[in-house]
Amino acid sequence: MADVLSQSEIDALLQGISSGEVDVEEMSKTEEKKVKDYDFARPAKFSKEHLRTLEMIFEHYGRLLSNNLPIYLRKNVVVEVANSETLTFNEFSNSLANPSILGIVNFLPLQGTIIMEMQAGLGFTFIDRMLGGEGKAIEKVRNFTDIEMPLIEKFVALCLNLLPEPWENVLEIDPIVDRVETNPQFAQVISPTDMVALITLNMTIGDVEGLMNFCLPFFTLEPIMDKLNTKFWFSTMEENTDEDYTMKLESLVKRVDVPVKAVLGNCKVYVWDFLQLQLGDIIRLDDSVESEMHVYVGNINKFTALPGTSHDKYAVQITSVIREEE
Repeated sequence: MADVLSQSEIDALLQGISSGEVDVEEMSKTEEKKVKDYDFARPAKFSKEHLRTLEMIFEHYGRLLSNNLPIYLRKNVVVEVANSETLTFNEFSNSLANPSILGIVNFLPLQGTIIMEMQAGLGFTFIDRMLGGEGKAIEKVRNFTDIEMPLIEKFVALCLNLLPEPWENVLEIDPIVDRVETNPQFAQVISPTDMVALITLNMTIGDVEGLMNFCLPFFTLEPIMDKLNTKFWFSTMEENTDEDYTMKLESLVKRVDVPVKAVLGNCKVYVWDFLQLQLGDIIRLDDSVESEMHVYVGNINKFTALPGTSHDKYAVQITSVIREEE
């Protein structure tokens, strides 16, 4: 409703028009504000800024998938963000094929769940590669067998293990797979009319191409909606200094398992002699008892050491460190 002018305001306005202080033509040029229809059945809970931030998060996630999945599949993998949109959960579930790979994920520490959906063709390609096949596209899509389902669950787990890193600028998440379904009817996790953000990724494994969708309900993301903007996202990135990155990288390297072996010595034994070995036989090595042993870290000769024992177990005492230049 327009504001109602008082009598004194009306008199002042007429006085301004009479004196020329108020331009009538200028007032007539004022454009009316356009009214936008609002659909109460589909409330716009995700803005364009929210979707853009989610796209940036999943672009990072796509690069991680492209770099890590080839280790397991031994094939070139390319993952790119194809689209982002908002829709109701009913529209999303009705668009799913049967069978599909549906990972129901607890998006901890947030309440509620999200859904990671992949086309069945991607799952069959993963199974074929893991079992030694060429990873070609399946001619006719069928249901997954009980033997294939553990491999599908492994595929879902591999993809979700890479999800926390892209989200770390917004929230430290710990996604846990609740279950994996292949029938969309068993993946009704929220009300059909609830709004969701749908991020679609295009995944190419060798010559096989398919879609991966992430269904993010508003109910789950509501506590962090104010953080889903590019300003907050970039400001959080700037806070991560090189020192923090170095410390994080160092902590990751420290958890890597590296084989360490100490070599007593070497010798050549004929096959016949090897087959005739008995308990108590002595094998003569090419090193003397008093000489130092070589300790290998991986395949690198890194230390020299002397043999001994520690708490009734065999051990070695490091005597020197072999540098790369040596």
